[in-house]
Amino acid sequence: MPKKFYTSLPASYAACQHGDCPMAETCLHQIAYTELLAKEEFLRLLNPSRCSKDDRCEYYRSNKPVVYARGFAHFQKRMFPEQYDRFSAMLIERFGRNAYYERRRGDTALPPKEQRIVLDALKKVGVTEELKFESYEENMNWYD
Repeated sequence: MPKKFYTSLPASYAACQHGDCPMAETCLHQIAYTELLAKEEFLRLLNPSRCSKDDRCEYYRSNKPVVYARGFAHFQKRMFPEQYDRFSAMLIERFGRNAYYERRRGDTALPPKEQRIVLDALKKVGVTEELKFESYEENMNWYD
């Protein structure tokens, strides 16, 4: 497991104790269990009776890093003022004012799901040019 995994393990992350699951080797919840068991006194566990122990488990989270994006302040320069006003209003409604500006500045990394929300908002306001985020990074996708 890459070192980044251990430094990015969220506090109080829900762990899964099903080491016998066929998906355990690549599931972040099971990998977290092993790590947390070694260093924490108290654990937050997923309900063992709710885990299906197969590839359809709703709690399965792959340990493959995914590409997160940061920042889209430069999008404003590529839009007409009316487009930008509608674009920002849509995203403020979706994320909230502070969270919108954190994402816009690049303070908060956007997982693939949120990247799609931003790019869909561009299309809805009529932007046809393909715009890229300011930077990209690979991280573990702990929650999606």
